[in-house]
Amino acid sequence: MSDPVLRMEGIVKRFAGVTALDAVSFSLERGEVHALVGENGAGKSTLVKIMTGAYHRDGGGMWVEGRPVSFATPAQAQAAGVIAVHQEIHLLSNRTVAENVFLAREPRRWGLLDWGRMFADTEALFRDLGLEIDPRATLGTLRTAQQQMVAIARGVSLGARVLVLDEPTSSLAEREVALLYRLIGTLKAQGTAIVYISHRFDELYAVCDRVTVLRDGRYVATHPLAGLERLDLVCLMLGKTREDLAAGATAFHGAPAAPAAEQPLLRAVELRRGTRLRGVSLDVRRGEVVGLAGLLGSGRTETARALFGADRLDAGTVELRGERVELRSPDDAIRARIAFVSEDRKAEGIIPDLSVRENLTLAALPTLTRFGIVDGERQRAIVDEYMRRFGVRAASADQKIRELSGGNQQKVLLARWLCTRPDLFIVDEPTRGIDIGARGEIQALINELASGGLGVLMISSDLEELVEGSSRAVVLRDGTDVAVLRREEISQDAIIRAMAGGSAAAPDPVPES
Repeated sequence: MSDPVLRMEGIVKRFAGVTALDAVSFSLERGEVHALVGENGAGKSTLVKIMTGAYHRDGGGMWVEGRPVSFATPAQAQAAGVIAVHQEIHLLSNRTVAENVFLAREPRRWGLLDWGRMFADTEALFRDLGLEIDPRATLGTLRTAQQQMVAIARGVSLGARVLVLDEPTSSLAEREVALLYRLIGTLKAQGTAIVYISHRFDELYAVCDRVTVLRDGRYVATHPLAGLERLDLVCLMLGKTREDLAAGATAFHGAPAAPAAEQPLLRAVELRRGTRLRGVSLDVRRGEVVGLAGLLGSGRTETARALFGADRLDAGTVELRGERVELRSPDDAIRARIAFVSEDRKAEGIIPDLSVRENLTLAALPTLTRFGIVDGERQRAIVDEYMRRFGVRAASADQKIRELSGGNQQKVLLARWLCTRPDLFIVDEPTRGIDIGARGEIQALINELASGGLGVLMISSDLEELVEGSSRAVVLRDGTDVAVLRREEISQDAIIRAMAGGSAAAPDPVPES
């Protein structure tokens, strides 16, 4: 049997003492489409960056067609035929298609650019790939799907033995995905090996032959996709077994019970934005915690950002307290008494070099300021109240927030938004990166907020947190809601089955040629 076109064994990568990849292995056969999957932090991006020369590995070995390789730069990887096409199209929109295909290696004659040869070679390449794109067209005038095809064709023209497609349909309309599938089928028939990264199960089962699962920087398993049920794939990604699900079907719920007949505080109907949100509907009542579940890429965070006005919707309606509202910006949402704690505490939450006091009262400054001067007495009173109420452990309110633990930083962020006196509280991954003790405190605070009359929408990739903390649970898959579970129905089993959905059969098989 011939060597795999790409083989990686025992790959290790560390960043500042943190192990991002721990003895990960991966292999790819000629003419194979191989899915690489895992939740956020699983190590997919790090492995691909080592594969394509962006990162240098700290351990393990890599072989291309049986030859040991160690890429110091992406250019070295390209020279060996390992090429990545990223979800963001890194081409020049003001140049012709042919110029982009031959960028930095344009054919020349007598020292001058040979336009005729460049257009002819591009036409021949597109003919081999079954693409109907004018090489003379300016790239920026093409549809996004066509630009994606040009990026892939450029990779093929570079002599790609291995082509990495990272979320290739993220910016494509559904009707344009068929173009990509057809091109993948052509490349596969020509012997090109493809690493395919996507969070959409329909895509994986439509185009991929095998799947490798990573979790927490470690290799989990490799399986043929034919015959692998979606439920079993989800279990591999989340570190659960069917037996675990059966054993954990009955769980303790710490969340308050959902009000029976009260008018929804929030009602969202058919929220749509690009391909990320394809029709999400949900409602939240005062006094309940609605858990929002789904795999990475299902639309959880996109739903939260849309409801907070951070991303504009293409379609759909939002009602608050029975009245329709237009949330065009976070300012609109704050005025509508919506609060949002982002999943990325460091990048979108705390301001690390400001004090606890300054961070806690940041959102309330408009109400604490008169003629440009902050009312220090009122600010101190608010900070003292919330630090005491939330049990924020700090040397003083003047300590820089970056010096606090993750759990105490999260408490400050919750307190910051409570200062605005919201009706609806959206919390995205509220206990990520927090130790067990602080996690319990945060969960208790969220339940306390709901019990006090707020409506809470809680997003979490931690199934135990969803089961224990939700009054109801809405499950998303591929940008739409697929299940609503009442309190007595919520279990890890029920959530995972809704996440997986469907059958293992591919809905749109890739043509062989």
